[in-house]
Amino acid sequence: MQQPDVVVLDVRTPDEYAGGHLQNARNLDFKAPDFPTQIAHLDTTKTYVLYCASGNRSGKAMAMMQQQGFRKVVNAGGFKTLKDSGLKTQ
Repeated sequence: MQQPDVVVLDVRTPDEYAGGHLQNARNLDFKAPDFPTQIAHLDTTKTYVLYCASGNRSGKAMAMMQQQGFRKVVNAGGFKTLKDSGLKTQ
């Protein structure tokens, strides 16, 4: 997750993101009506690591991104699990 071509995306709501998130993660709210438009503007050549609260939204977001031509997308699961594993948070 610390490689230059890896983008960490937190697909939770802005309120959830404000309550704590992985260091350097970008917030793209999966529940936002313009989520498909937001991901359409991302670079499809980069690797994306997605997470949410439980892994459910990030799994759905991953499937949507793959349908839009993204080849390197990983569902990292839930924020609490990632935080508990020792990853740096803000």
